[in-house]
Amino acid sequence: MHASQLVMRLGASAICAAGIANAAYSVKDTFDSTNFFSEFNFFSGDDPTGGFVEYVSAAAANLTSLAGYSNNAVYLGVDHVTSNPAGGRSSVRVTSNNAYTHGLFIADIAHMPGSTCGVWPAFWTFGPNWPSSGEIDIIEGVNDQTTNDITLHTSASCTMSTSGSLGGTKLADPNCNSGNGNNGCGTTTTDTRNYGSGFNAIGGGVYAMDWTSSHISVYFFPRSDIPADITSGKPNPSSWGTPTTTFGGSGCDIDSHFKDHNIVFDTTFCGQWAGQVWDSNQHCKALAPTCNEYVGKNPQAFKDAYWMVNSVKVYQDGSAQKRAEGVIPMPFMA
Repeated sequence: MHASQLVMRLGASAICAAGIANAAYSVKDTFDSTNFFSEFNFFSGDDPTGGFVEYVSAAAANLTSLAGYSNNAVYLGVDHVTSNPAGGRSSVRVTSNNAYTHGLFIADIAHMPGSTCGVWPAFWTFGPNWPSSGEIDIIEGVNDQTTNDITLHTSASCTMSTSGSLGGTKLADPNCNSGNGNNGCGTTTTDTRNYGSGFNAIGGGVYAMDWTSSHISVYFFPRSDIPADITSGKPNPSSWGTPTTTFGGSGCDIDSHFKDHNIVFDTTFCGQWAGQVWDSNQHCKALAPTCNEYVGKNPQAFKDAYWMVNSVKVYQDGSAQKRAEGVIPMPFMA
């Protein structure tokens, strides 16, 4: 159904102009239907979260149409045909070749896995030697959840405040090393358009994550309300209003806890979250005694468990980039 292709000194006026240009974000990388599968690699090892899943290689994903391009978007799906797969339901987990420290990450997503018992989808970033270099969960949830959870995971000595977030956002624990990093400092949200089936019903939208030395902020914009500066490729977070969730404060040195992050999309099943809370979800528990049993016996339930990604763009602050290149103009001196 989905086509698969894995495919010196300057005058004062010049200084002023350079300063204005440097203050804007400039695009560093764009991942879309022209290059996605050459810029992301497929993870095919055991699921670190213990899910009832078999992550497949690029070749296998191509052969079985679990990944490819469809309608000028990137399709990342799961097996919704096979009953009782021995090693878990086949799915894909893809990771960017490039790693980043700081940046503005903007993902235009048309569809994500729906609010279905057994699923655990995520769009996130993480660094080496987990959790020492941190993890940022931009989109994440389980089972029939209807709103997004946004979470940070770190090594010890990082506590976050979420002052300045939307009113409905609630911080479960300020300690980002809670549970030795497994639980992290997570927030819940209240907009049913920002996750799962509600997200899909409005044609998706845009998630933006702004990562600096002082804060990590996540914004969500429904399809009908995407800022014009994002659409034009000239994003200006200062004009976007209140973020869905913003992490900051004096309790965490962001630069020592978050660095060298790769971008990830995945869909797993059950495991350490969706499976662990199965018994406490009356709707899901009524479907089968265990999460693994339900996922194994009901392939058709996961026909909607796919991502359709129009693009992911990574921007860097112009002034920061110029300083990194060593070409920031010196102040004018007469």
